[in-house]
Amino acid sequence: MKYTLNIGILISVFFIFTAGSVSAQLNQSKPQILEEIGVDEKLGDTIPLDLKFANSEGDSVRLGDLFIDGKPVLLNPLYYDCPTLCGLVLDAVYKVVDQLVWSPGKDYTIISFSIDPEEGPELAAQNKRSYLESLDRPEAEEGWHFLTGNRQEIEALTKSIGFRYKYDERNGEYIHLASIMMLSPEGKITRYLYGATFRELDLRNALHEAADGNIGSAIDQVVMYCFTYDPSSQSYVPVAMNIMKLGGLATLIILGIFLGIFWRREHLSTKYSKTTTEHE
Repeated sequence: MKYTLNIGILISVFFIFTAGSVSAQLNQSKPQILEEIGVDEKLGDTIPLDLKFANSEGDSVRLGDLFIDGKPVLLNPLYYDCPTLCGLVLDAVYKVVDQLVWSPGKDYTIISFSIDPEEGPELAAQNKRSYLESLDRPEAEEGWHFLTGNRQEIEALTKSIGFRYKYDERNGEYIHLASIMMLSPEGKITRYLYGATFRELDLRNALHEAADGNIGSAIDQVVMYCFTYDPSSQSYVPVAMNIMKLGGLATLIILGIFLGIFWRREHLSTKYSKTTTEHE
């Protein structure tokens, strides 16, 4: 399923390739290049875990080996030299990760990978240092991977997640949609999140969903019960019926406690009156 680009991202992508011809483009319909990018959601599909990429140290790593200990995975397609959108998305991932109680490396894994086959481990290492140095999460060193790869591996991975992008030869940039994917510990695609900002609630619920209930407390499970993913707003929204059910259950519990206390007092009062009468 392909979602319509939100207005903010559409405008930012528009200005990338219209430098020098803004007035001409304003009088046209959506440029052809925007018809060639997007995300075709493939929920339930499993990504190819045998693909090999280079990590930030330059070592070859098998994608499946980064899926460990039953942890869900946040997949972040980008390219490191991107002048605008990728940096915004990576900043957004960093900010929401900083807000989460759960930590990459301990509770889940992040895989940021470049879609540009010309980029190498040096750029990946530079970005990893930049983001992890300011993130006060020691476990993130082993849980947030910055990868690069060859064209064949990149195309295989992006195709498996439905991530369509286009290289614009006029300015030497890749045009793509701002999005991240949530994967189960087995590599199954469970959720897509879009935009250059992410809410902590959305990512927390998406991680919980991807982990199949392995992450989170009882309170988080109640929150998940009250919220469902709405494709039109691309976020989690309250479910009135579930909230009403929980409200009704809470009312019954409170009523039961009140009646229990009332009946016990009545019982003790009757027993006391009966004992007093016998003594008289």
